[in-house]
Formats: sequence, structure tokens, C-alpha cells
Amino acid sequence: MSFRKVVRQSKFRHVFGQPVKTEQCYDDIRVSRVTWDSTFCAVNPSFVAIIVEASGGGAFLVLPLHKTGRIDKSYPTVCGHTGPVLDIEWCPHDDHVIASGSEDCTVMVWQIPENGLSQPLTEPVVVLEGHSKRVGIIAWHPTAQNVLLSAGCDNVVLIWNVGTSEELYRLDGLHPDLIYSVSWSRDGSRFCTACKDKSIRVIDPRRGTVVAEKERAHEGARPMRAIFLADGKIFTTGFSRMSERQLALWDPENLEEPMGLQELDSSNGTLLPFYDPDTNVVYVCGKGDSSIRYFEITEEPPYIHFLNTFTSKEPQRGMGWMPKRGLDVSKCEIARFYKLHERKCEPIIMTVPRKSDLFQDDLYPDTAGAQAALAADEWVAGRTAGPVLVSLRLAYVPSKQRDTKGGRRSLLHDGGTPAPPATAATPATAPPAPTRPTPPAPTNPAPTGGGRLEEVLQEVATLRALVAEQGQRITRLEEQLSRLENGHV
Repeated sequence: MSFRKVVRQSKFRHVFGQPVKTEQCYDDIRVSRVTWDSTFCAVNPSFVAIIVEASGGGAFLVLPLHKTGRIDKSYPTVCGHTGPVLDIEWCPHDDHVIASGSEDCTVMVWQIPENGLSQPLTEPVVVLEGHSKRVGIIAWHPTAQNVLLSAGCDNVVLIWNVGTSEELYRLDGLHPDLIYSVSWSRDGSRFCTACKDKSIRVIDPRRGTVVAEKERAHEGARPMRAIFLADGKIFTTGFSRMSERQLALWDPENLEEPMGLQELDSSNGTLLPFYDPDTNVVYVCGKGDSSIRYFEITEEPPYIHFLNTFTSKEPQRGMGWMPKRGLDVSKCEIARFYKLHERKCEPIIMTVPRKSDLFQDDLYPDTAGAQAALAADEWVAGRTAGPVLVSLRLAYVPSKQRDTKGGRRSLLHDGGTPAPPATAATPATAPPAPTRPTPPAPTNPAPTGGGRLEEVLQEVATLRALVAEQGQRITRLEEQLSRLENGHV
């Protein structure tokens, strides 16, 4: 009897990464060499921001997404900090607002002009001073307007109202050592932290209390990271006692043992996790690695399912992550990274291969939009709300519709040779203009009337629907065949 290995079915099993062409990269950028485990890059649908080397202070570049190619050395930067910039993050509710934390112990909030920078930006909109040591972590609240979290090397977490420059909460004494990472929950009611004392903590900022804590989440001494997932679970990366890199999934209601634990390899670069709440896929990028691994998080054991690895030649110095609303849904793009090399930023596109040209509802559920669900005062008063969701269907343009031209009418026309078109101004039997001889009638004349174009588009839409229906039928038959085969094993 032959045994056949049953492969777990997943629509993300065949996700593949593709770097863009050389001319679509951002070249000749002096990426920061500061020794801090930050991503060094922040991206939104309008701009890409990159922390760069700067003499006499700290600076970062802000480039419009379309400004690819070689970046001139004299290109203006955001350069108001007096010490190296350690972390940057775009405001999720305004694509022209970015916050930065620096070794000069300050947090600054900047307003970027509509078309990018034309001269160096030295004056921030807001300066937030409250830390006694360098500020290494910046995190905007996911649903409340103008609420910003900062964590410094003084082991203090501060939460600010950027609109009024007011310090809302000072969380002191909760962390005995350096804070490695901070991640808000999806509704912003709590956040989790990873600390140098090897503990992960779930904290309610409005009460100033630790809701849950797990000591020695990862036994290794090297930095670890923790992020909240959409369902409230916590995903962590760290090191074992033998310095092997690990991934773990935790339930905050029961932190005694991890729900899942996987060991990856024995490299020494910190693992940076990026999470897509719409697809429940976690992408893991190691600093100094040349690969991106991705995993699907599910409800059934072993909970963390390895999908695939994107591998390239050059190691990554940092990584940017595009929000879902900035992706090209017409090409089934489910993630886009901005990989930092030593002197270059290279976009990497993650795609799910699909034959259908229809909008893929299963890949693109409603996602978090740019509108805030709460005002800062409402959040402080105790209200909690999830993100305001938007549909990506409006951003979808079928590629075939985009490429259809009049000269290709014969490919879409059914039955007979089309009659030459007649315009309203000139009857079909009108003689040709005397100054221009009549050319021979084309075999496939281009349509000029809007009515025929609408008929063709309607016909194409009908055919697409039929193809999609047959594809679903084939999928169901394949599933039945798989179940029958498994039953005979």
C-alpha cells in the first residue's frame, strides 16, 4: 500500500516574493549605521522614510514613492534632532505626519509637504520632552487620533496627546530593564512589551497596570520581540539558551506554556516580525539575513504553519512594511517590503498567484483605513473601538480591462466581420474628403461608439463570472478527491 503525504491546504501556500527592477529601487542612500535594533524604514501609501547617516545630529530621508532611481546627495532631509535618529513611524491616520525618536532624548512630530521635501526640514510641528535617556521606540495608537507612545532607555513608557503636546500617561516602574519592543492591540486598549529581563508583559495604559506577565519567555540573552495579533494572542521572536532563534505563540489568558514554539536556526540577527491582520500571516525578517520567512497563524495545532521563504543575495540592514491600503490589489499583491541594503532601498512584492482576473475577496477583506475611530479625549475617557474598516474593491482595476484597446476588437467580437463604423456627423454613404483618399477598409476596425464598448465589457464580465464559477467547481472536486484518497490510505 502506498502512503501519500497530505499537504495542509492554504491559499497562501504559494505566496512568492519578487524584487522590483533596478530602476524602481532607491539608490545611493547612506543607511544609518547606528547600533539599534530598529527597522530604520517606515512606509505609507505616499512616502518612504529611511534613517540615514548624518554628521552633527540625526536625520532621515522622506521620499515620494514614485521618486525612484539615484537619490542625489544634496536631497533635503528631516534633520531637526541633535543626536542620531533611532526609530520613525508614520501616523496611521495622516499620511503626511511622521514621528521620530532620537538619542537626544526627544520625540519630534513632523508635517511633510504634499509633494515631499524641497528643502531641509528642521522645524518639527511638536517636540515631546519627557525621557531622561535616548528614545528608541515610537508607536502610534491604532485607532485614537493623535495618541503616540514612546519608550526610552530610561525604561519608561510615555503616552502623549500630540495635538496638545500633553503627557497623558507615564508608566514608570513597570520595566526593570531595557524595553526591546512595544506593540498595541488591534483596538488599542492594551499593549505588550518585550524586555531585557526576558519577560513579556501585557499592560493596560489607562490603568497603569500589568495585566499579564510571562517571565523567561525566551531563555536566550539576545533581544526579543513581541507583537499583538488580531485575536488578542501574542507572537514573539527570541533566542533559546543555546542561542537558536525561536518563534512562539502565546495566549494572554494562560501564559504558563506557549501555544506553539518553533526553532529556526542559529544565526545571531534579531528577528523582526511583521503581521498582516487581514490574512493572519506573519513575515519574519532577520537583521543581517538575506531572507524573509512567512508563517500562517491558524486556530488548529500547531498554530504556526511555515509557508515559504523569500531569499536574496544581499543582507538586509532594515525593513519597511507597506500598509494594506497601499498595495496593488489588481495584481493580488498581499504584502510589500522595502529592504534596506548598505546604500539602497529595494521594494519586494509578495503575491498570491491567481488565474482569475476578478477581485479576490478572500485575499482582501475590509482593512483598516486612514480614519481614526476615536478622538484622544474619548480614548482617555475610557472608550475603546476597533479600527474603521474600508473596502479595497474600489482600488481594483482588472488588468484585462486596463489593457483592452480598440484595435483588439476582433478578439472580443463574436460572429461575422464587423461593419465599418459610421459617425453621427458623417453618414455611412458620405463620399470621402477630397483632400484625403479613402484608405482600404481595415479588417478589424476600432470601435468608436460607447454602446459597442459597453456590450464588449458586459460580455467579458459574463465570461469572467463563468470562469470563476468553473474554478470553484474544480476546487470542490479536488477537495472531494483528496478526501476520498485519504479515506483509502
